[in-house]
Amino acid sequence: MKRLSFSIAFFLASAAVTAGSQAGDRVTGMSGPYVGQTPPGDTPIPFAPGIVSTDGWEYGLTFMPDMKEAYFLRNNADTEEHELMRLWQKGGAWHKEVMAPRLGQPVISADGKTMHLGRRYRERTQDGWSDVKMLDAPFSEFLIMRMSSSASGTLYFDTYDENNESFPVRFSRMIDGKRETPQALGAAINTGVHINHPFIAPDESYLIFDVKRDSGYGNSDIYISYRQKDGSWGGAINLGDKINTPVWEAAAGVTPDGKYLFFNRNVGSDNFENVDIFWVSAGFIEDLRPKN
Repeated sequence: MKRLSFSIAFFLASAAVTAGSQAGDRVTGMSGPYVGQTPPGDTPIPFAPGIVSTDGWEYGLTFMPDMKEAYFLRNNADTEEHELMRLWQKGGAWHKEVMAPRLGQPVISADGKTMHLGRRYRERTQDGWSDVKMLDAPFSEFLIMRMSSSASGTLYFDTYDENNESFPVRFSRMIDGKRETPQALGAAINTGVHINHPFIAPDESYLIFDVKRDSGYGNSDIYISYRQKDGSWGGAINLGDKINTPVWEAAAGVTPDGKYLFFNRNVGSDNFENVDIFWVSAGFIEDLRPKN
């Protein structure tokens, strides 16, 4: 139950938050792409140690399409407050600030116009981000930890059922300008427990999510499923023992340039006291893609 409480804690964010930043800008001293970090190979490494990944927990990093701005959640070690952090590049140098108190888990849409926050969201404006808004029903009636959208606007999201602790992933398309009633995906995705944190490829050719299954490595593992020619989803493929370990791995997403997978891992144990953001080459996406 501790693992479950941790996941829900990220989702159960206050709706009353300010749109502006709440701390001064801090220069990280780094320049270049990816916050000045040396990219990883096929073995995951913590992202930006001391800048992003620390001895506390950090969670859910997401980039804007131009890769010059990113957001993640952290627990402030001094105040014990959950915060939404912003990283951005200006004049080649990267800066960091506290943007707001914790919201839902941020996921930037493919066009960069929306910051999904579970059943809440913000819209990009000329002045930055709008105030937090709530999705209309039926989305407002679901308990949603993470929402991701394709380039065509199809929404994929997890849902929490208080009665049986299942997290079926659902989707909703835009049809003739109207949002369709959300539907649960099939057994290829919704098998196991704690089926969470979907990330949909912009072209909807693959879906990445985490789930706890008997065939996995222990706690929740990260899987990928590919859309088949008939439009159905193929059997989910475990990303293997370089990415998945006996502890909790979750909340994965691919950078807008398609080069790297970012995900979260419990470090040392499954007590959620030290959760880091890891990154790894996304070459596995094509390596695992069915050839037929």
